[in-house]
Amino acid sequence: MVDVDEFIEEATAEIESEIGDANAIIALSGGVDSSVAAALAYRAIGDRLTPVYVDTGLMRKGETEGIRETFSFMDSLRIVEAQDRFLDALEGVTDPEEKRHAIGEGFIREFEREAREADADYLVQGTIYPDRIESEGNIKSHHNVGGLPDVIDFEGIVEPVRDLYKDEVREVARALDLEEVVSERMPFPGPGLAVRILGEVTEEKLNVAREACHIVEEEVAEHDPWQAFAAVIGKATGVKGDNRVHGWVVAVRSVESRDGMTARAQDLPWETLQRIQSRITGENDDVARVVYDVTHKPPATIEYE
Repeated sequence: MVDVDEFIEEATAEIESEIGDANAIIALSGGVDSSVAAALAYRAIGDRLTPVYVDTGLMRKGETEGIRETFSFMDSLRIVEAQDRFLDALEGVTDPEEKRHAIGEGFIREFEREAREADADYLVQGTIYPDRIESEGNIKSHHNVGGLPDVIDFEGIVEPVRDLYKDEVREVARALDLEEVVSERMPFPGPGLAVRILGEVTEEKLNVAREACHIVEEEVAEHDPWQAFAAVIGKATGVKGDNRVHGWVVAVRSVESRDGMTARAQDLPWETLQRIQSRITGENDDVARVVYDVTHKPPATIEYE
């Protein structure tokens, strides 16, 4: 494990050295990685840091409201409403890598726009080591690494936690006294619900995925998974009432892991799985069936795309 006190001291000094007397913005998602990066950058450059949260329309249920509440102490916090721009960029896109690149470029363009407003030359990101390994190893392009566009209007991108695994980032978060709602939060992919939807991203699929993910997180919380969520994977026939329906198929995934590089599917109790399927199909008329993914990583990845 990392020596957290030594890491905090060295990371703060590195940020201060890289940015110098310039201004910077931090890509803030509310997750532990970007929150730790923000806390470190704020220690280094103080009020010259502007936190920017982009609401892509691909976020978890209540995410934007939670960001406003959790980070309300940051007077310079900017919340960018960009749902329409991201959905337009994803229209007709079905290939997983194309999705990630479209989202990566969308984020950068939003951050460039906000940086001009804040007169900032640097972008701080919460990229961690597994992001780099999976992108550089062609497993999948993370939106903040392999999904970045070739031309970026920043003097530099600063990544203070780039060499840490997720569990190490959590240790740093605790040492920085970040709230438990941040330090212990379940991982959420940078591209959001877009990678939990197979095929084209539509508002209908997003609504199904968002509500289903919320139900899964609630129902499996007592089993302490490393990550748990739902994904919309296609359509199938079903029966609701006396009617035959052709509705969405939702896959539920719950895994145990240390750092996200490998993972094992959780052996959830049958009663828990039944509650999940009952709620998802009962609370959404457009869902025909629910399945449980028992595949480990490898051979699967944790997310679906």
